[in-house]
Amino acid sequence: MNARRAIFLDRDGVINVNRADHVKTWDEFAFLPGALDALRQLAARDFALVVTTNQAAIGRGLMSEASLRDIHARMTDAIARAGGRLDAIYFCPHRPEDLCACRKPQTGMYLAAARQFGIDPTRSYVIGDAQADVDAARAIGAQGILVLTGRGSEQSAKMSARNDYIVVADLARAVEWIGQRESAR
Repeated sequence: MNARRAIFLDRDGVINVNRADHVKTWDEFAFLPGALDALRQLAARDFALVVTTNQAAIGRGLMSEASLRDIHARMTDAIARAGGRLDAIYFCPHRPEDLCACRKPQTGMYLAAARQFGIDPTRSYVIGDAQADVDAARAIGAQGILVLTGRGSEQSAKMSARNDYIVVADLARAVEWIGQRESAR
């Protein structure tokens, strides 16, 4: 039997509006236009849906892990009420200078999800708005998709010489691209 496939989603800039000062409370959280509908569409597909998100605001003392868990619980509830689902949320609370194994572009969160859900990363997708997401996708052998929302436009300009990922406008276009690719298989 083949291992399960996943769609790994970054959070800030993909699902919700990215804030320069971090999303630290539910009041600061805002879904990006079309994100809930895109997540509803993904829920109908046979993929594990896993959020992988760097949350250095915890390591910097700007928010608590309890606050992050509250945001994630409310986000998951809103997604479910819209007909979507998330199978898991993995987060890295560390600062970049901590050099941990879980902060993207490191692969710790992805490999933990692969173990938990029996996922074959090489048959999976990573949707993000930063080079770290694309680099993590490459490191696990997944198809990287860079959305131009969040930091995506800025990051895309810095990565223009690369050709190892797909660029789309937003999460809805990423879902559309995955659907077309899957239909062609």
